[in-house]
Amino acid sequence: MTLTAPGERALRSGHPWIFDQAIARIKGEGTAGDLAIIFDRRKDRFLGIGLYDPDSPIRIRVLHQGKSVKIDADFFAQRIAEARALRTHLLATDTNGYRLLHGENDRLPGLVVDVYAGVAVLKLYTPVWFPYLDWILPAIQASTGAETTVLRLARNVAASAATLGYSDGQILAGELADENVVFREHGVRFFASVLSGHKTGFFLDHRHNRKRVGELAKGKQVLDVFSYAGGFSVHALAGGARRVVSVDISGPAMEAARANVELNDLDLSRHEGRVEDAFDALAELLDAGEQFDLVIVDPPSFAKRATEIAGALKAYQKINSLAIPLVRPGGILLAASCSARVPADDFFGVVEKTLRKSGRNFREVERTFHDQDHPIDFPEGAYLKSAYYRLE
Repeated sequence: MTLTAPGERALRSGHPWIFDQAIARIKGEGTAGDLAIIFDRRKDRFLGIGLYDPDSPIRIRVLHQGKSVKIDADFFAQRIAEARALRTHLLATDTNGYRLLHGENDRLPGLVVDVYAGVAVLKLYTPVWFPYLDWILPAIQASTGAETTVLRLARNVAASAATLGYSDGQILAGELADENVVFREHGVRFFASVLSGHKTGFFLDHRHNRKRVGELAKGKQVLDVFSYAGGFSVHALAGGARRVVSVDISGPAMEAARANVELNDLDLSRHEGRVEDAFDALAELLDAGEQFDLVIVDPPSFAKRATEIAGALKAYQKINSLAIPLVRPGGILLAASCSARVPADDFFGVVEKTLRKSGRNFREVERTFHDQDHPIDFPEGAYLKSAYYRLE
């Protein structure tokens, strides 16, 4: 296989995706997961190797570029061991819920593995990985010590998985007594719903921000907007917050938040859950004259595709304009975005423009991005951005 000139430049730069338009010439027909060997179009030298997907615009998920290499069980075992080594510092803390493999960013594109205590959850975003599961599973178990492995599938993978005898939530190894697995992050316990929860059962990427909120929360009143399963709320309560209000439109998410509060033996009377649209809830809290020492605004992605970016920026402006008056003088607004399509500078710019428009004096305290088990190795891999603002 050879690539176009732009395709070659992308491969040589280390980008993990080769799109269909970047392929100049290909020999034969391939099926999902076939090894695609890429040669220099002028000198016919080996350039790289990846996994072929005939049904995706991302036609090749690059595994390696540079000198030739053998793709076998040892290759994958080494990649997984290297990823595990990068998490050593995190795992020296009181934490046993972490991301072992962050897909492209750990040089295994389209493959994510999260570990919750003794359970590894493997999520596939492309069918190219099915032929290699027998090599990958032992390496995951060896690196993590996980006794149980669960398979989760992205929607676009489910149909091809069924033809191969795989299904979402399938137990690939070991046994699972309860789909709600208890794990720890910095000493705080949570349930991960590994069979039916979003993604792999929990959102691990905000761990460092949740820890920071816990450190800031002692004696404070805290508002957690888009709280989902109460990650920020529980850390705030564990940190000594005297009152926490969680807002989420999902009833089951709020039930999960309550369960996580109880799991940590925290005082439920200090926690108020509101099952409500976030925009409506903030307007009602404002009408009621409420104010909080710490307000967390962490919405789901507002932009799944490029055409939604303008709308996403308007949504960030609107939700933060509602949140700002709820911050008590001297309090902190934590504004976050997980929209990969929205550049960090654009997001921070909108939040700060909204702050200036409010008439409140403010000071940026800190910006944060991905936690250490979510490394970023290519531009499209960066999605999480957060900023703490102290409002006068």
